[in-house]
Amino acid sequence: MTPGDFTVRVWRGAEKGAFATYRVPARANQTVLDVVTEIQRRHAPDLAYRFACRVGVCGSCAMTVNGVPRWTCRTHVNRVAAEGALTIEPLRNLPRLRDLAVDMAPFFAKWKAAGGRFEGSATRADPPAQVDPASPKRRAADAGIECINCAVCHAACDVVGWDPDYLGPAPLLRAWTLVNDERHADRAGTLDKATRQGGCGSCHTQGSCMKHCPVGLGPTGGIAGLKRLSLLSLFREVP
Repeated sequence: MTPGDFTVRVWRGAEKGAFATYRVPARANQTVLDVVTEIQRRHAPDLAYRFACRVGVCGSCAMTVNGVPRWTCRTHVNRVAAEGALTIEPLRNLPRLRDLAVDMAPFFAKWKAAGGRFEGSATRADPPAQVDPASPKRRAADAGIECINCAVCHAACDVVGWDPDYLGPAPLLRAWTLVNDERHADRAGTLDKATRQGGCGSCHTQGSCMKHCPVGLGPTGGIAGLKRLSLLSLFREVP
């Protein structure tokens, strides 16, 4: 991007709202989150948005940038600004609270509905579980263990957009992780929840979740694994 100012369109309001246009100075190594912060500090002090760590750890700064869901703290302007312009919106497929902030409650409700809560069988008196990092189940669990629930995949998924019952990529990837976790006391129950109406069978395997995941996880692969286990469970119990 050439030096000088550039145009930024930012969504203002809730479900009903409109874009407001601001002029922001271009700076070296500027991130989209830097731009949002500049607008809030110098132009619109009432602008609502979320951020915390600023270094790609928390995922709370996820927004839609020029039509693509992204972590704004890790997205440099010179990579995404089309002809010196930016359009910033809240994440799709979640209720808009105000401006760039969305209501994450429906996302976490689906995470819970997919059986995402770990249930241990050990007590404080038991020694720590010894899990071989090279075991097939542990390596399968690796597919989702780094997910931080930023909801970028949720916003990128077309099925989430038109099917309100679909649990979505992140909750199902969490279920896949638990089904492969030898310490989880209710693996069969988690598989049952993840394969009900709106579960893994609703995935169309379009791969948008994999394409846009900021940390390169593969929810589509985990969902495919749940489908295989669901089929196997018809003939035998989940090991």
